[in-house]
Amino acid sequence: MSETITNLLTENRRYPAPEHFAAQANVDASWWAKADTDPVAFWAEQAARLDWHTPWTADHTWKPTDGTSIPKAEWFAGGTLNVAVNCVDRHVAAGRGDTVAFHFEGERGDRRTLTYADLEREVSKAANALTTLGIVKGDRVVVYLPVIPETVIITLAIARIGAIHSLVFGGFSAEALRFRVDDTRAKLVVTTDGQYRRGVAVPVKGAVDAAVAGIASVEHVLVVKRTDSEVEWTQERDVWWHDVVNTAADVHEPQFFDAETPLFIIYTSGTTGKPKGLVHTSGGYLAHASWSHWAVFDAKPTDVYWCTADLAWVTAHSYVLYGPLSNGTTSVIYEGTPNTPTNTRHFEIIERYGVTTYYTAPTLVRTFMTWFPDGVPARFDLSSIRLLGSVGEAINPEAWVWFHEKIGASRSPIVDTWWQSETGAAVMAPLPGVSTLKPGSALRALPGLTTLVVDGDGVEVPHGSGGFLVIAGTWPGMARSVWGNPERYRDSYFARFADRGYFFSGDGAKYDADGDIWLLGRVDDVINVSGHRLSTIEIESALVSHPAVGEAGVVGVSDATTGEAIAAFVIASAAVSSTLAADLRAHVTREIGVIARPRDIFVVPDLPKTRSGKIMRRLLADIVDGRVLGDTTSLQDETVPAQLAAIVAEARTSATG
Repeated sequence: MSETITNLLTENRRYPAPEHFAAQANVDASWWAKADTDPVAFWAEQAARLDWHTPWTADHTWKPTDGTSIPKAEWFAGGTLNVAVNCVDRHVAAGRGDTVAFHFEGERGDRRTLTYADLEREVSKAANALTTLGIVKGDRVVVYLPVIPETVIITLAIARIGAIHSLVFGGFSAEALRFRVDDTRAKLVVTTDGQYRRGVAVPVKGAVDAAVAGIASVEHVLVVKRTDSEVEWTQERDVWWHDVVNTAADVHEPQFFDAETPLFIIYTSGTTGKPKGLVHTSGGYLAHASWSHWAVFDAKPTDVYWCTADLAWVTAHSYVLYGPLSNGTTSVIYEGTPNTPTNTRHFEIIERYGVTTYYTAPTLVRTFMTWFPDGVPARFDLSSIRLLGSVGEAINPEAWVWFHEKIGASRSPIVDTWWQSETGAAVMAPLPGVSTLKPGSALRALPGLTTLVVDGDGVEVPHGSGGFLVIAGTWPGMARSVWGNPERYRDSYFARFADRGYFFSGDGAKYDADGDIWLLGRVDDVINVSGHRLSTIEIESALVSHPAVGEAGVVGVSDATTGEAIAAFVIASAAVSSTLAADLRAHVTREIGVIARPRDIFVVPDLPKTRSGKIMRRLLADIVDGRVLGDTTSLQDETVPAQLAAIVAEARTSATG
């Protein structure tokens, strides 16, 4: 029998699309049938929603790999457009310049509002400044900034002049930044003097100085004054934003570029191996991001939309910047953490701006569950919310239900989206005016896309079975290559199922009885217990369904008898009793069977999470098995692994003593 993943959990709760939502939704059920008839024609129709300077000459071409050749996809080649013009100028030209593009909320409480007309002027100034600094089409610019308006402005300005941006999370180490600057051969790095993090002004410029030292390609470092921190200054190389951007002309004549012109390079996290710089191009990516934002988030002119992702993550590329801006949406961006200065900060922001669409990560939802098990404090009015969204990893059914009931007041649909840096934009998600929602499932591929669950030979598995998630065919938003390493692009995504032409996502998944898809986490996170390949996500979901557990992280660890055993790290949402571990083992056994019962259960104050909110399960396994932890610079809190190691050591001492 070919390799698969065992299906453990069944979720039976159902939430049909509310009648009031379905009556006004942008997309109805007919869109799937329309797209199935001719997917390429469907995407050409969506691309026509954009403003093109020159029509394209070919809708789509695809040269799959034979296992050795490099796969190559093109969408709308020959057509020319300007991505920034589509996101800003065309709305101003249409008379919507007074529409708010962004409400900015600083961590300290400072606020700024930018209309589309404001954004057009600021982006034009930044584009002129970039030209003055010698940046031209095809040059790479690394942006190392927090969530502030200048990050939006410079990113759009880079796109406007045909250069290529690579955004790096402002909390990454100097070493991580250096790798990205060196790998792209960046000509310019944009940064700040410092940034605010949990109420403290943290220096940044020094890390950039270390990162660019000795890299010959870097000609300038452009610095935004954010915290008034003292900085070292390299004459000729370093320039202040206020000196070159604020003083530039606020009118810029755009050029127009072929649809396959590279737009940005985004790096995978690098938690395993060397990060991959994924290259996304302009026309196809923007068509996919724009349409999926409009369809999945049911974007309306009256919406106030908030995607909580940091601007450096792909989530924000597609669903803070390019998707919402191309649709003329009003968005909120927030600089700080959810608990600065108090853990109600997000509720305050939702109420202040009248947020209608709130798109966040399952990790934050589970954190809210531990902070507010009874729901949002009554003093906050979240009645403006009409739609919720989930992104980043599979959301546990209990967290989904809490999100729906406590944040969405049991009336707001949740669009649980599945996609990756590699896919560019959403691939699977409910359509909120159509789909009957299932807590924990992204359901099925969006119109124009096809996802399958297959076994190790690429054969589709029966309904009710698990396996590997693949995408059949190509789509406009897909990454075109790995920067400087097309062979790695082929080997990472297309080589495994080259005979069938599938894109391999690296995720495990299962079909339910209806053929809807449930994510089971990364294939690397699957636990092999006595020959049974078990999903960490399903075991975590069983644990979180216990009323005493708010969050859980599950990993496979070494075991002399079974090969691997299950270790669970749980954050309690109630007082911890002496019988909690036994209660949880019994609960998991009842929910999904004795095969999934954890050998180890550790009650912990926090889990090691990346800055994007994902649990870094690799570190949990290393802690239990006593391995060297390696790089932890991508964590929200680098002190967590040491805390957990002490808890594990104490538990072992107690067990043997």
